[in-house]
Amino acid sequence: MVHFVGAGPGAPDLITLRGKNYLEQADVIIYAGSLVNPQLLDYAKEGCEIYNSAKMTLEEVLEVMKQAEAEGKTTVRLHTGDPCVYGAVREQMDELDKLGIGYDSCPGVSSFCGAAAALDLEYTLPNISQSVIITRMAGRTPVPEKESIESFAAHQATMVIFLSTGMLEELSRRLIEGGYSADTPAAIVYKASWEDEKKFICTVGTLAQTAKENHITKTALMIIGDVVQTSEYDRSLLYHPEFTTEFREGKKKS
Repeated sequence: MVHFVGAGPGAPDLITLRGKNYLEQADVIIYAGSLVNPQLLDYAKEGCEIYNSAKMTLEEVLEVMKQAEAEGKTTVRLHTGDPCVYGAVREQMDELDKLGIGYDSCPGVSSFCGAAAALDLEYTLPNISQSVIITRMAGRTPVPEKESIESFAAHQATMVIFLSTGMLEELSRRLIEGGYSADTPAAIVYKASWEDEKKFICTVGTLAQTAKENHITKTALMIIGDVVQTSEYDRSLLYHPEFTTEFREGKKKS
């Protein structure tokens, strides 16, 4: 059996209870060493075989899984955040299907949630933004043309941008071309929830300058939109005394 496990955003105590249990029981752990906090490996039992997939190809990862299965061992494939976001898990699952090896998925806390926590931020403020767009810039791995930064920026929703720290000048330009003003609030969160976490409030126009001044070159998320820095938003109706819900009768305004 192979368990795909979300490691969470970084802090070792932000893994789920289920994920921790899988790590403690695993005979083999293959972890994404470029991003997963190695402290999570402290949960592994004595004698567990541990592999760093940052140094492996897909074929090599699959070979380890195949060998473990042949030996009746349980494997944990440990991915950063939640594996469903930029985790490259589908290609592994498709190959496991061909091999007849069973697997399941254990969700984790995504780094975009960790970044919001670092800033004490709510992504969905009433009358400001009720949608969150998670995307990235095209690099060596392309992005579909219909999902350009400009097309998403036109919505003026909250944007969380992964895997783009080295392209911030271009990101700012394209956000502005898409419809954001240069003074739209923005944030950079480096290694959310790790011990060396850093966070910076800036604007769309100063993303690159802020990163350069603070020596941020990778492992950061960019958050774009008015939710980053606003005090003007509507109160939630859910907790308004005049609003009726399934559980509470609203009171008429006196």
